[in-house]
Amino acid sequence: MQSSAGARAFQNARLQKKLKKQADAIIPAAASAYGQGRYAECEALCRQILQAIPDHFDATHLLGVCAQQGGRLEEAQQLLERAIAIDPRAHEAQSNLAAVYFALQKLDAARACQEKAIALKPNFTPALVGLGNTLLQMNLPAQAIEVYDRAVKLKPDYADALCNRGVAELALYRFDRARESFDRALLFQPRHVEALIGKGMVGIELRRYDEAEAALAAAFAIKPDSAKILAQRGRLNAALSRPEQAAADFDAALALSPRFEVALRGKAEASLSIGNTAQAILACTTLLEQNPRSTIAMALLSSCFANQGEIASAIEHLDAALAIAPDPDLMARKIYFLDFLPDADFTIQQAARKSWGEAISARVPQRKLAPRQLDPDRRIVIGYLSAEFWYHSAAFGLLPVLRHHDHANFEVICYSCSPTRDAVTAEFRSAADVWVDAWQMFDDQLADRIEADKVDILIDVSGHSSGNRLQVFARKPAPIQATGFGHATGTGLRTMDYVLADAVFIPQSARHLLTETVYDLPCLITIDPIHVPPSELPMLRNGYVTFGVFNRVNKISDEAIRVWSNIMREVAGSKIIIKHTLLDDALVRDGLLARFVARGIAEERITCLGSTERADHLQAFGLVDISLDPFPQNGGVSTWESLYAGVPVVAKLGHGASSRAGGSIVAAVGLDEWVAEDDEGYSAIACKFAARPEYLAKLRAELPARIAASAAGNVETYTRKVEEGYRRFWRDYCAAASERGEAT
Repeated sequence: MQSSAGARAFQNARLQKKLKKQADAIIPAAASAYGQGRYAECEALCRQILQAIPDHFDATHLLGVCAQQGGRLEEAQQLLERAIAIDPRAHEAQSNLAAVYFALQKLDAARACQEKAIALKPNFTPALVGLGNTLLQMNLPAQAIEVYDRAVKLKPDYADALCNRGVAELALYRFDRARESFDRALLFQPRHVEALIGKGMVGIELRRYDEAEAALAAAFAIKPDSAKILAQRGRLNAALSRPEQAAADFDAALALSPRFEVALRGKAEASLSIGNTAQAILACTTLLEQNPRSTIAMALLSSCFANQGEIASAIEHLDAALAIAPDPDLMARKIYFLDFLPDADFTIQQAARKSWGEAISARVPQRKLAPRQLDPDRRIVIGYLSAEFWYHSAAFGLLPVLRHHDHANFEVICYSCSPTRDAVTAEFRSAADVWVDAWQMFDDQLADRIEADKVDILIDVSGHSSGNRLQVFARKPAPIQATGFGHATGTGLRTMDYVLADAVFIPQSARHLLTETVYDLPCLITIDPIHVPPSELPMLRNGYVTFGVFNRVNKISDEAIRVWSNIMREVAGSKIIIKHTLLDDALVRDGLLARFVARGIAEERITCLGSTERADHLQAFGLVDISLDPFPQNGGVSTWESLYAGVPVVAKLGHGASSRAGGSIVAAVGLDEWVAEDDEGYSAIACKFAARPEYLAKLRAELPARIAASAAGNVETYTRKVEEGYRRFWRDYCAAASERGEAT
């Protein structure tokens, strides 16, 4: 028995030795087939070996790598785990299994395998780079950079390690260092697509848009079917104010990768910019399906609701985002929307601004300025900082002041914070003593430039609207700072000294709530005189009254529609024309019509007009008998336009700054009887004057002359009042600085 058993063991040992010899002869062929991409042949050879020797490490390992290459990740995981069970000290198998775990998003398991591989072979660069990638995916970019640095030290020309280090530095907002990493990767591998994309991303972040464009173009030439490249090119086009091109890029990216987060976010932003709210909503909901805690998606969705006039829903989504991340940028969006909310009065609005201002002050240090010449009568340097030096409502309120400035006493510097350029921009440039393209400057760079320009009084024109640079004002690069002309509703910044407003817009009873001191102008804003061709009162030829609302749709609250609907029921046969660019958007238009129909106003009584050239826009007032100011967010420039066209405006004084703009303008030209205190008074005014066609016809002819005779409408008189304020600010500052011993 023993002899027989021994013989069998001997024979088995001889067979195993023979089979191993045969397997060792086959393995090089299998490895060669794998290296040449003949994966099916490689797999067949490995299975042949394993049929004879089930525990053959090389065959098991190679078969696992083939399964990984074929995308059969679960099978690859089983095979590679078996290979490691056969030889736990195989560092390559540990690294390859980690790659499978990484692809399956089993990041802890991937990290453990990579650390084992490195422990087995500390200079094994693929495992080091793999570990860096895993750490980066785990949102540990600083640790990832340490590992990439180890790989680069071992292999200085390792382009993948250099590129991925750049990605990690991007995640830490270390843009200059990221750029160096991408440049080094491209030095060794000029056609490294990921490094080119990374360089493009850095260019966007650093606002070096020419560099970004060149890098992304080079990447696209190599790999035109890359969703990542298309999405980054879309971001670049968006940054350069090319929304249609941006939208096309994001669409192309999503056609390749329908759930790509960067492209979905860009698609939502671009769709909002070009007035396609339905597409924006679709992109936002897809983002939220992927990540229900995406604060960006919530914020963008809030803008979609705001576009449709659903302000309460917009704020609800922002509150949900703020509950996840109390970010000052989200707080700033809420501040903007609160001005549209009926229940938000001065107390609520200013409390939100102060809360935001405190959050910004906590993270942005205020500068200590060098002493300057304290001559109260010298020429004062005025800096206007705005993102709206183009065809924009805020521009119409500031341009007449710049045109009429006394340049002997005031040097005017314009800091333009938008890439948009048009004919209005050219007018601003010609009105300024110095023009600074500041849109590519970061906050600290811009503050440095303002300080170097020795600006005495820095004026914010954007307020809390999109594109504002209030964080520059938080740094206090000028000794005196004020906000006005565009959105003078208060900023909440302790570094903002004044707000340029008027006694109606911000009444005495509310001024203690603001961080700024209010300086009263004849009116909140003025605009250049508009010469609209005279027109006959429409009701005389139509036989019915036509009301008009030429304002943004998001200003049209449910409360305003309720009051307007009541007026239309009272004024038999009356119709209403509503005009705004967003009414070209079918979703917005249909939603607005539905809100009127729900109040009992037939759709045929409502005319919706969309975007037109300004001349046609102004001429459209010829179709209107009486304009209705929206509330709680009132009209501004549109109110002036209506008045210049001879069309009086019914206004109502609300309980927040932006709900008193219409009343401010209407009263400033002597139409106090057109300003109501409440809804009932508003309706009564509209109904009263709708029944007085003779009076309306006379007023239509007289209004332009009335405006010209008013301090608010006479732009030279208005500008002198502005300059009087600037001089007072400067003299007060000089006196206070002298008392502190700061004179030079």
